[in-house]
This record gives sequence, structure tokens and C-alpha cells, in this order.
Amino acid sequence: MKIALVHDDLIQRGGAEDILIALHEIFPQAPIYTSVASKYWLDYCKNRGIELRLSFLQKAPFAVELNRYYATFLLHALAFEAFDFSEFDIVISSSSRFAHGIITKPTTTHISYMNTPGRMFWEADDYFKSEDYGFLMPFKFLARIVLALPLSHLRLWDYIVSKRADKIIANSKTPQARIKKYYGRDADIIYPFVDSNLYGDMPGETSSNVFPIEKYFLIITRLVSWKRVDIAIEACIRLGLNLKIIGVGSDFKRLQRLVTKLNKKVFNGYISAEATNSKSKIEFLGRGDSVKIDLLKNCIALINTQAEDFGIVPLEAMAAGKPVISYGGGGALETVIPGQTGEFFSEQTSESLAKLLVEFDPKKYKAELCRKQARKFDRIEFVTQIKNYVLRCR
Repeated sequence: MKIALVHDDLIQRGGAEDILIALHEIFPQAPIYTSVASKYWLDYCKNRGIELRLSFLQKAPFAVELNRYYATFLLHALAFEAFDFSEFDIVISSSSRFAHGIITKPTTTHISYMNTPGRMFWEADDYFKSEDYGFLMPFKFLARIVLALPLSHLRLWDYIVSKRADKIIANSKTPQARIKKYYGRDADIIYPFVDSNLYGDMPGETSSNVFPIEKYFLIITRLVSWKRVDIAIEACIRLGLNLKIIGVGSDFKRLQRLVTKLNKKVFNGYISAEATNSKSKIEFLGRGDSVKIDLLKNCIALINTQAEDFGIVPLEAMAAGKPVISYGGGGALETVIPGQTGEFFSEQTSESLAKLLVEFDPKKYKAELCRKQARKFDRIEFVTQIKNYVLRCR
């Protein structure tokens, strides 16, 4: 049985890419088809003997840097439709935008693992409203006018190609609902995973709580505007709490400026009567891969400000035995158990988060319960479900 894997692009390093690599570990002989790959991913695949098959977009000028701009003008749609899968029995696409649009023969089974239908063209207002356009910000309204026509074409294309996959798997209930709404199709759910064994038990850990060595909250996310890291920064500065932030992205400089601005307000007594401690420390730690696990184990709690379709990071925190303070939307609702493994704040605002932080008592949450919840989403469970699903589709 010959299997191929397809992925939107290989530029970022996040949960979707972890899913792709896990799929390749399950089916190690399968080549990976993608539109564009960065140097990191070209080297990654070469060093591990992964066969990578790239589209014509790889040769486009500044293919990686301009990838998202090429995407709005149907070039990715053309790229995926140009791939030839006639030699394969099963093709598994990992898609958040375009990969499910491939064309396969009637004798080839196409299984689409869908992280979400493309939010860029189905939910454009939400997707672009918090975009940081830098010095072009005054002309932001022009972007919506310019993009209106290509995005309408992409919606039409996406609806048509949504019928091509023989089976659709959603990564959680949120994209499952979108798939039903936008495509009119049913989807099964196979949740993404966390490698819970990587987090282990802390030395001497018992059933009681593990108290942090340092008093800080932790955020782990890409620094892009829709993730709303700004509300955690404002809440922590208002309350004089320490916050460490692991992540890189286009919103980094804006967030740095926000810290400077809010600290000035605190020093001058403008921000709030709650700002009793002007020594709040906000640290940006970059990618932080080498220290992530240690920081998770020693934090008070993870703060999750965004509404992810699923979200692996809250599971990583629980695997490390730590509770999660999350905005009450998206995939966190399927993983965090209020009162046992964390709490939700109801509005995506600094005020709502600050109110919860004031009331939050870390002694209430047991490390063993957090880890038990994370193990429900272990990699072994994901591998077993994917293998069984593919066998049923043969």
C-alpha cells in the first residue's frame, strides 16, 4: 500500500507541523508534498531521509517571505492541483488552507486531516482585523478592498474542492463545526497529541501540589496579533505579576512597545488602583525550545489568551503538572477541566483575565490530576487512532 502525505507549506514550526511529522513517523516511506519549504525544513527533511516533493512555488521570488501574499492570488490552489498522485493508494492531506484541494484518481483514497477550513478566506474579518500593518496602518482599509475579490474566489474554490476528499478528520469540535457549516460535510475527530513522557515527574513529587521555584506565569505561543498576548501583558503589569513569554513572531516589537508604555503608566499611577507593585517583570525569551519544559514545570500556571482550534500548549502545561488559565473559547474547552486542571476567563480582555488572576489560587490544583488529563491526549492514542482509521479506509 503506497501512501503520500500533503501539507500546506513548511515554513512555521507549530502544532500542524508536529502532526505532519507524526504522520510521517507512522508512515515512514511516504513522501511529503508541499507548496513551499524554508531552509530549516529543507535541512530537516534531508537530514532525516524524508522525501520532500515541492511545487513550482518553491522557485518563486522570495517564496518563503512572500508565501502568505502568494496565497491570496490562487497560486497555492494551482500548485496543489498540479501535483500527480496517480502512483498512490492513499493520500493523507494535513490542511488548514489548501492541501485538501489536491486531485486524486477515483481509485486513490484521499483522507483529509483538517486543522480548520481556511480562516483567511472564510472568516476574513476576524483573521485580518488585528493584523499589524506597521507604518501602513492608516491604509489598512485598502487591504480589505484589494483582497475582497481574490478572497471571494478562494471561498468558491475551497467550497468546490471540499468535496474531493473521501474522508475528513477534524482535529477538534471547533473545526468540525466549521467543516459542517462551510462545506456541508461531516467529519470524524482525532485529537492532536502531547508527548506526555517528555515532561516526566519532578523529583520527589507526590500527590500533593508541586509549588513553583519562581513566582511567574508563563505564555508559550507565536507572537502574532490575534493570539492576544497583549491582554496578558496588561493584566500582569496592572497586578504587579511576573510573566515570561516564549515565542517569536511579527507582533514582537508591538508587544515590547506595549510593555514600555504600560510600565510608564504604572510608574505615574495612571493605569489602575490595582497596580500595587511596579516591579512587575515581563520577559521575552524568544523561541525557548531548550528551556520550555523547565519553565513549564516551575511556573505558577500557563496563561492561554487565544481561542485556538485545538491548542497543544495547554496540554503541555498539564503534562508538566501545571494548571491552565485560559480564555474560554476554542479547543481549550475540550481539554481544560475547570476547578481541576485550570480555569477560564469569559471575555478576551485584560480586565476579565486580571479578575481571574486576582482570585487564582495555585494550591487548589494537583499535579497528578493535570498529568492524568494530559495523558488522555498522548501520542500513543493519536498513532493508534490514525492507523485504525487508515486501515478502515483501505
